[in-house]
Amino acid sequence: MCKELTFNDLGLSPEIMDSLKAMRVVRPTTVQQKTIPLLMDNQSVIAKAPTGTGKTFAFAIPILEYLNMDAKFIQGLILAPTRELAMQIASEIRLLGKNIKGFKVVAVIGGQSINVQKERLDKHPQVVVATPGRLIDLVTRRMIDISQIYTLVLDEADEMLKMGFIKDVKTIISMTPEDKQMALFSATMPREIQDITWQFMEGAAEIDVMPKAEDHPDIDEYIVRCPEKDKLAAIMRIAAKEDYTKIIVFCNTKDQASKVSARLSRAGMSVQVLHGDISQSKRNKVMEDYRKNRFDCLVGTDVIARGIDVDDIEAVFNYDIPKENELYLHRIGRTARAGKSGCAYSLVSFLEQDRMDEIIKYTAASPKDYEL
Repeated sequence: MCKELTFNDLGLSPEIMDSLKAMRVVRPTTVQQKTIPLLMDNQSVIAKAPTGTGKTFAFAIPILEYLNMDAKFIQGLILAPTRELAMQIASEIRLLGKNIKGFKVVAVIGGQSINVQKERLDKHPQVVVATPGRLIDLVTRRMIDISQIYTLVLDEADEMLKMGFIKDVKTIISMTPEDKQMALFSATMPREIQDITWQFMEGAAEIDVMPKAEDHPDIDEYIVRCPEKDKLAAIMRIAAKEDYTKIIVFCNTKDQASKVSARLSRAGMSVQVLHGDISQSKRNKVMEDYRKNRFDCLVGTDVIARGIDVDDIEAVFNYDIPKENELYLHRIGRTARAGKSGCAYSLVSFLEQDRMDEIIKYTAASPKDYEL
């Protein structure tokens, strides 16, 4: 498919085009170019595509284009592995569908009041984004009906597998209509995920999207070569030199994230940390404060990064070089959102150079050296 394909070429409605324009989204990413025409043609799709490549719009746009606004039942159901990702997807779909009169999307996730979620579901949303455990709970309580949906999306299927949700996912699929459209997105295709495609998605179109640096066109990427012991000072120096007031620092482990956060705080930076051991209510509070600019630096791990969707992040720092190639693009994709530009700095020690070279080769990135 032509690389220069634009949203104008996809035959989208004025409502969706206006939303994309308002979000300053002009060029479809690779996964969007390959997926949207297939889903618009009512085909099911199996997409090997990593995070950070624009998957949400790839499945959300076709769902929104074919809504029946007179119907009272749920038409699009999206399953996500984490609460943060589910909330992020719902937020993006809400923005995308804001010009569709009467459109409603609801996120149903653990850690929130079931009664509040029931109230929202009683208002007949057209689209629901859910984590598997909470969705099954609501179906069992007869608070949600997914028996008439048009489209089922499994987002980050391999993450759902890692978190032990595959049995729940199969149960949910069995509760939905046999003739539904399905879209499965997964960065990797382990045997258990392939089993789902063989069992439930016979005849689906298959696409394989390698992440490309060009899918993040407004990010200036830099390598900062420094010893491990100097990484903290490098972050402080760059933040001061470039006058950044909203940054993210990524670490590979919860322990490292906590240590880096504490050391940055002692050095005088206003900082908060997010990782998997922090409660949902605390996570929500930290993210609210971050969006409202109540502190400058958010330190986190890749698991938490899936729920970070903030428009005005100026720069991303890779304190640790990610262990998986796809995570690099996902991390840097936290900046330069909603049409803005951004910078990404990878702090590379001598021992991490080979790992960084692999990432550059895999993503076709061309980072420049940053001189401290």
